[in-house]
Amino acid sequence: MPAVGENTFLAETAVLLGDVTVGRDCSIWYNAVLRGDVNRIVIGNRTNIQDGAVLHTIYDGAKHPSQTIIGNDVSIGHNAIVHGGRIGDNCLIGMGATILDNAEIPSGCIVAANALVLSNAKLEPNSVYAGVPARKVKEVTPEQREEIIRRTARDYMLYASWYGEEENGSAQ
Repeated sequence: MPAVGENTFLAETAVLLGDVTVGRDCSIWYNAVLRGDVNRIVIGNRTNIQDGAVLHTIYDGAKHPSQTIIGNDVSIGHNAIVHGGRIGDNCLIGMGATILDNAEIPSGCIVAANALVLSNAKLEPNSVYAGVPARKVKEVTPEQREEIIRRTARDYMLYASWYGEEENGSAQ
């Protein structure tokens, strides 16, 4: 059964199945699917999983199993896919981006909209990645860290606060 931390907003159409752990002060938005039916998904505190995002894994009994592990203060953009990747703290995964099995996105990264991070990729911390396949395009500046990564995470905490208890869904 999913475990959801305190003060976490679950949209009524969000789906959480199986071994899913969500931290405190998170938000899981409309039509997001977190499918921990074959392996575990762990989400840190103050992280938002935006509308239509899909998180899944590969079974431990498979040749190359994977788990989806997401750190604190992370934003997973609309319609992004995280399939068995590991994402560090203070990251932004852009709209429509895809993170494949056993990819490692360290702290402070921005993965641009529609980028494809291949299986087993190991990105550099505090870097911006874009393209198909994703390639490093530059370092994250202090301004980008504050205005893109941190602001987005804070904004989604604010947006979640706009929804009252009657709107709060439950793990499905």
